[in-house]
Amino acid sequence: MVDLARIVDTVRALGDPDVLCMQEVARHFPAVDGTGADQVAVLQRLLPGYEALFGAGTDMGGEQLGQRRQFGNVTLTRLPLLEVRNHVLPRPATQDSPHMQRAALEVNVKTASGPLRVVNTHLEYFSAAHRAAQVAQLRALHQAACAHPPRDAAIGSADAKPKAPPVGCCPTVICGDFNMEKSEAAYAHVLAPFGDTTPVLIDAWTVVHPGEEHPPTCGVYELIHWPAPNCRDFMFVSSDVADRARRFDIDAKTDASDHQPLRLVLEL
Repeated sequence: MVDLARIVDTVRALGDPDVLCMQEVARHFPAVDGTGADQVAVLQRLLPGYEALFGAGTDMGGEQLGQRRQFGNVTLTRLPLLEVRNHVLPRPATQDSPHMQRAALEVNVKTASGPLRVVNTHLEYFSAAHRAAQVAQLRALHQAACAHPPRDAAIGSADAKPKAPPVGCCPTVICGDFNMEKSEAAYAHVLAPFGDTTPVLIDAWTVVHPGEEHPPTCGVYELIHWPAPNCRDFMFVSSDVADRARRFDIDAKTDASDHQPLRLVLEL
């Protein structure tokens, strides 16, 4: 049984985050959590003062009206919101392995130094071909976001229109469960230059802990599905925000999940 209260307590023990990103969050999906609860609503109740934003990857009909079975990513923030987009990632027609629809939830927030784009994602586990396509899409989304000219967004303005131009936010954090190890070609592709003025993406661990090996982020305690501890969770930052990275912590003590929580502190 999933204990969201315990998970929230574990995360908050690391600090008091302005933005909190979670993956594998379900709504009305008994096959996932055993109860069919709306986990987004539960997280919202457990974290008053935050706004819970949900981006479904899997989205199926439910047994009752208004209770679609959904599974995806949640970003909770107490910073002022500018824009929210949920991007469905590629799902190539491969027959060699099981797979599910994956998504990337993009949340643009207002900070003291300007907009910050936070992308929360969870890539395919079983298929390297899917991960490669999904990384390519994340890069394309980053390139497109940086191509839009910056603008001042009116938060909560009654004059805001659906056709308003995008915020044009380039400072970026892309985080989540990438289901790839550093030896995989997809990891190197995340870091590759874009061939234009788009700020490259950098593994935030290498910024804060240069020369240190990235500690394992999963399989530390749960060794049924993981044969050994390994690193599959990352936080990538764009080069125009990398110099603001001050801390990067991984809680290696908690066994609340098969993945360890990560915390990145940016000076904003």
